[in-house]
Amino acid sequence: MMLSPDQPESDLPWGQTDTVTLLDTFNVQCGSMPAELNDGNGKARSVHVPALSREEKRRKRRATAKYRSAHATRERVRVVAFNVAFAELRKLLPTLPPDKKLSKIEILRLAMCYISYLNHVLDV
Repeated sequence: MMLSPDQPESDLPWGQTDTVTLLDTFNVQCGSMPAELNDGNGKARSVHVPALSREEKRRKRRATAKYRSAHATRERVRVVAFNVAFAELRKLLPTLPPDKKLSKIEILRLAMCYISYLNHVLDV
């Protein structure tokens, strides 16, 4: 499509205000519009596509590789931060031997016991 300085903007596809979309207009002008959507005089007919529900849009978006990749990256960052927090908590807890490997549930239980012990020390 060649633009000329004397062509009014309303003749341009992006100046259209009817139901024909910009993409449909370019498809018609390029000759790539399917026959059933072309009304024969060079204009595209409007095709009503039912709107997707919020859940359908969410499922469609989540099905893309880009979304899955971004989600996996966020999950890795979250798990690393979670593990760092447990490592920091582990450093604060007294155990014998000090370098003993503890599971996350053991760290939490030991932290609860240690907090109870410290509260008891403060009360005495």
